[in-house]
Amino acid sequence: MSVSIRTPLTFRDVPPGVGLEAALALKRPAVIATLRAADLRGRGGAGFPTATKWNLAAAAQSKTKYVVCNADEGEPGTFKDRVILNHFPDLVLDGMLIGGYAIGARKGLIYLRGEYTYLRAPLEGILARRRQERRLGRAILGKKGFDFDIEIRMGAGAYVCGEETALIESLEGQRGEPRNRPPFPVDTGFQDQPTIVNNVETLAWVACIFAKGADWFRALGTAKSRGLKIFSVTGDCERPGIYEYPMGLTVGELMQRVGGEGAKAVQIGGAAGRCVPAALFDRTIAFEDIPTGGSIIVFGPQRDMLQVAKNFMEFFVEESCGQCTPCRAGTRKLLGGLELLENGRCSIEYLSELCRLGESISLASKCGLGQSSPKAFLSIIRHFRDELLGRPAPATS
Repeated sequence: MSVSIRTPLTFRDVPPGVGLEAALALKRPAVIATLRAADLRGRGGAGFPTATKWNLAAAAQSKTKYVVCNADEGEPGTFKDRVILNHFPDLVLDGMLIGGYAIGARKGLIYLRGEYTYLRAPLEGILARRRQERRLGRAILGKKGFDFDIEIRMGAGAYVCGEETALIESLEGQRGEPRNRPPFPVDTGFQDQPTIVNNVETLAWVACIFAKGADWFRALGTAKSRGLKIFSVTGDCERPGIYEYPMGLTVGELMQRVGGEGAKAVQIGGAAGRCVPAALFDRTIAFEDIPTGGSIIVFGPQRDMLQVAKNFMEFFVEESCGQCTPCRAGTRKLLGGLELLENGRCSIEYLSELCRLGESISLASKCGLGQSSPKAFLSIIRHFRDELLGRPAPATS
């Protein structure tokens, strides 16, 4: 399925290999220092500082280390990683190599979403070409002692495997379930060895930072959210597709640019994100306000917000790995409450109890999936309470 790229993408201006060559000209600590100077934070949604993650893995005492590219793009409404892998795969691979060089790893793994099987053959071809060009394999670009190769592993469609420890479990051939932390992957990751797991977009920005400089990246965005961000925009707007903007853009500004000025609400961050009503479109898309991995779903004035909330909750009930009770049982309870609302049988008191349950699920769930599962429910109840409670009971025969 084709996707419209609506704005110029910086990735087009960065030739493959330029960032990699610049990084390999530095000593390993200087590579991490460059990322720290750029203040790059993970683009998968969590926003963890990339330099901190890499520094912890570099400091770990082990002869065997791994770099994992998280290409398990399962968040509803997100398709920007697919576009990046399709159009700019060399930048992602350059980012993996830079990560391998920085932490002292010799092996990289791309965990590719099961639904992206069609991307595997082209990516395998690119890996083969890079090995011939000495940009993969032994003594990369003539750098003595730097050997690094990449293997593609396929996911199987489990949403929870977007969480890095569940992804690692799946890579090892186990059922995709989150691990207890600590220990963290930077200490005990794939095959119990130090491992860095980075999102597709994050790795592409790594290559761009070394090609264009840390100061270039740091000058964009906000003081707490540096750089550029790729957005996947879909839903009730005139111009859905892929957009690139500096971090700190307001929701309203984005709606003007995508043709969604009349929207009732915007879901930012996919099912795991929050629903922002039109009255709050002055809020910013940034780590310090509303963070996102890139999913932007626009809801027009005709949308039934109860059905939106129910759709998201059905998704979480289906995708829960079932490992912890708050997520496994709590999401079903929230869905049941929405069904009562749908039938006009949910009291205000019970709805308040469900909201308290949602807060408990956020606090008590083991992994990010469970912790984020009530977000859409809670934000829709908070901002569209009158619409949801004003529903008449269905007529009975």
